[in-house]
Amino acid sequence: MEVTVNKTLDAKGLACPMPIVKTKKEMNTLEPGQVMEVQATDKGSTADIKAWATSTGNQYLGTLEEGDTLKHYLRKASSEEEKMETKHPHVVTLDELSKKIEGDEKVTILDVRESAEYTFGHIPGAVHIPLGELEERFEELDKSDEIHVVCRTGSRSDFAAQKLAEKGFNHVRNVVAGMKEWTGPTNKLH
Repeated sequence: MEVTVNKTLDAKGLACPMPIVKTKKEMNTLEPGQVMEVQATDKGSTADIKAWATSTGNQYLGTLEEGDTLKHYLRKASSEEEKMETKHPHVVTLDELSKKIEGDEKVTILDVRESAEYTFGHIPGAVHIPLGELEERFEELDKSDEIHVVCRTGSRSDFAAQKLAEKGFNHVRNVVAGMKEWTGPTNKLH
């Protein structure tokens, strides 16, 4: 299948959040209706780009895999379709989360990173549902729980927190700055 594109962005070898950061920047150079191909090797980029497109009104067309490269296709929204990128309003810092854990407060930690990221280090007791699977796995979470969503940087967890809030989860917090800054205890699965 050949897709006609107006711009190609090489984000191969970059880890979250860089593919999405570069995508945002390059989308600003396109005219409404134009299509961009984003080439990435980060497996989490599919969920990130899909969520970002939804939150901004841009259209996620799909992803093709060629070997280790993921080719994501996005269509720039027209001004009528475009919307301001939203952020989940309720956030907690890593320090605040640490205090809740140390104080034995009942809190559900939802880790939305990819399986490989989770395997190499996660907060003990964290529930693991990658962002790309969240839509199909909402029922694994309790709407009455206080849910703290974590990813590597706070970006994917922001999208996940927004999705949960849309589904009627009222006690959701996005944990910033994410696992890359976490200094508390971690478990590993390898």
